[in-house]
Amino acid sequence: MKILLVTDTWDNVNGVATTLKNTVNVLKSWKHDVFVIEPSQFKTIGAPGYNEVKLSWNIWKVGRIISQFNPDAIHIATEGPLGLAARWYCKVKRRSISHNTSYHTKFPEYFNQYFYIPVSIGYFIIRWFHKFSTKVLVTTESMRKELSSKGFEKLEVWSRGVDHDIFNPMRRTSNSNPYILCVSRVSQEKNLDKFCEIKGYRKILVGDGPYLNDLKKKYPDVEYVGYKYGKELAEYYANAECFVFPSVTDTFGIVMLESISCGTPIAAYPVTGPIDVIQQLVNGYMDHDLTYAIKDCMNIDRDLVHSSSKKYTWENCTETFFNNLTRIHHE
Repeated sequence: MKILLVTDTWDNVNGVATTLKNTVNVLKSWKHDVFVIEPSQFKTIGAPGYNEVKLSWNIWKVGRIISQFNPDAIHIATEGPLGLAARWYCKVKRRSISHNTSYHTKFPEYFNQYFYIPVSIGYFIIRWFHKFSTKVLVTTESMRKELSSKGFEKLEVWSRGVDHDIFNPMRRTSNSNPYILCVSRVSQEKNLDKFCEIKGYRKILVGDGPYLNDLKKKYPDVEYVGYKYGKELAEYYANAECFVFPSVTDTFGIVMLESISCGTPIAAYPVTGPIDVIQQLVNGYMDHDLTYAIKDCMNIDRDLVHSSSKKYTWENCTETFFNNLTRIHHE
């Protein structure tokens, strides 16, 4: 099957790019022909305040690329310039090409936080974007319910996976200087102040981003180690006593799966994302007070934590993705 994927994020460190790359790798291993339209194929400018996020601008090339590839199915993964161009191509006058989409990011809330655009207007625009999608894939059941209450239709849950060969309890060694851990893109919407403010623990923050210098100035006691990848990242997870997930706006959080796959319990707020991953006192604890949640995590059996991660595989994730594709009827 010839599958076209359109995304405005690809060579970035975030959950969306991680999900898409792993999905493409599995699809190719299943002998599907996959082509990805992504920013490196276009002229780009840095997004305001997020220079590492590249916005494509010569997007008139998108239609030609789609036509030349002549796909059997199209998935539009993001609501950025490339996603908009692909949507326009699929639905422009005299053309009605079936496609599906996915919803990964709470842009209405972020646009409200940074640009003071009313959330209601943001959701109006996002609903418009997904209006003609045959299926809108969302990260969790709680996300599906939330979007359904906002008037979204044709929603299907597309969960996430983790590489158990890399992220596993075998990475844990004896640690004479225990710590709690947070792994995140370092931006304001991630609510990282709540992690940095925690008292009584050695704290390590893995990641980078536009908010890093602010955090360093405000919380010099936190250890900032930058981005880590692969086995080195897995060692940070496995040797932590607790993983803290302070975000209240993420739609999922693959970092949570990486943590529990290493046997490290999660402390988080009871919000969308953690609600669908954390089983209280099995692989973590949710509470409106993170300090309280961390204390409860310290007594959880790490073998139970690891066992709870086994259902999350990239193969299961990709199977859901593939089963929700809509085949294009070529004339």
